[in-house]
Amino acid sequence: MKKISWLLIVIMILSITPSYGNEIPYTSANGQAAIVMETETGRVLFEKNSRERMPMASTTKIMTALLAIENVDSEKFVKVAPEAQGIEGSSIYLRANERVKMVDLLYGLMLRSGNDSATAIAIEVAGSVEKFAELMTLRAKELGANDTSFMNPHGLHHDDHYTTAYDLALITKEALKKPLFKKIVSTKFYVAESRDAEFKYFSNKNKILNTVEGGDGVKTGFTKKSGRCLVASATRGDMQLIAITLNDGDWFNTTHKLLDDSFELFMPHTVFEKGEVIGVAKLNEGKRDEVNALVDSKIVLPVREEEKDRIQTVIDMPENMEAPILKGQKLGKVSVYLEDQLLATSDLIAEEGIERLTMKDKLLRFLRIQ
Repeated sequence: MKKISWLLIVIMILSITPSYGNEIPYTSANGQAAIVMETETGRVLFEKNSRERMPMASTTKIMTALLAIENVDSEKFVKVAPEAQGIEGSSIYLRANERVKMVDLLYGLMLRSGNDSATAIAIEVAGSVEKFAELMTLRAKELGANDTSFMNPHGLHHDDHYTTAYDLALITKEALKKPLFKKIVSTKFYVAESRDAEFKYFSNKNKILNTVEGGDGVKTGFTKKSGRCLVASATRGDMQLIAITLNDGDWFNTTHKLLDDSFELFMPHTVFEKGEVIGVAKLNEGKRDEVNALVDSKIVLPVREEEKDRIQTVIDMPENMEAPILKGQKLGKVSVYLEDQLLATSDLIAEEGIERLTMKDKLLRFLRIQ
C-alpha cells in the first residue's frame, strides 16, 4: 500500500539553539553539572556539563524504586533478608526476617532514603544486590541512559557507580510516569502500617515540596565523594519540569532558581488536542469513501513565546486503505518536530467505523450509475 508523508504548514514553533537553554543564566547553576528537562517530551531546556559522568549518591534510589514498582506488587509482604540489616548510612532500621509491605519499603526508600530498604528491595526483586545492580544498568540502557553504571541500589560510593545529569533526567522522566512513584515522592509524611510503631513514621527530607511553587519531588543525595545532589521536579499548569544539580553545595537554591527561570521562559503550548481531526484517509471498497483521522493523544510542547510560529508537523498515513475500518483503528501517526528534533508523536485513529461494500451494495451502486 503506497504511503505518503504530508508536511503540514501548521508551523508554530522554532527549535532553540543546539546549546539548549542559553537564555537561563549559568549563574543559576552552581553545581558541577545541571539540567532542566520537560517530562512529556524530554526537551532539554537548560544544561551544564550534563553528559559528564559523576557519582550520584542516593539519587540512585530513583532507579531502585522504578524497578521495584515495575516488578513487584506494592502490597506484597517482603521478608527482609539478613544482608539488608545494618547497612551503613541512612536507615529505616529494618530487622532480619521482618515482614514489610513493598509499598512501605518504597516510602522508606524515597522519604527516609533508607539504604537498608534499598538492599531489601534489591534482594526481593533480583535475589542479590549484584544481580539487581545489573538490572539497574540494563534498564538505564533501555531508557537511553548510556553513560550510567550501577553497582548497588542505594548510592554508597563505588568507583564504577556513576551517571550523568542527562541520564538521571531520563531515568526520572520514566519513573514519573508511574502513578505510585509520583505519589510517593510528593508525600511529605507517611505512616508505614506494616511496621512496628517505633519505626513506622517517615518524613520527607526534600525541601522542594515546601519551598517551590508546584514542587512535587523527587530525591536528595549526598556522599563525601559525590557532594550534594538533588533531583527536583515541579508542575505548573500543563507542564512538569525536572531540574537536577550534581555536586552542588547550594543544591536547593540552584534547583529552585532553575525551575522558576524555566517556567518563566517556557510555556506549555498545545499543538493538537486529543480527538482533533487533522487528516482524511481514503478508503477502497468502503460504504463511505473516506474516514477522518483523529489525534489519539494531546500534544503539548514547552516553548518560548517567539517559538510559536515554526513547528514542523508530519503526518504519515497510507494514501489509500482497505475497508472495513473499525472505530478507533490506528490509521497512521503524526510526528511533531522542533526543526530536526523529534519531540512528540501520536497515533492517528479512525473517527468512526466504515463497513466494507457487499455484493448487493456494489450492484445497487452500479444500477444507480446507469
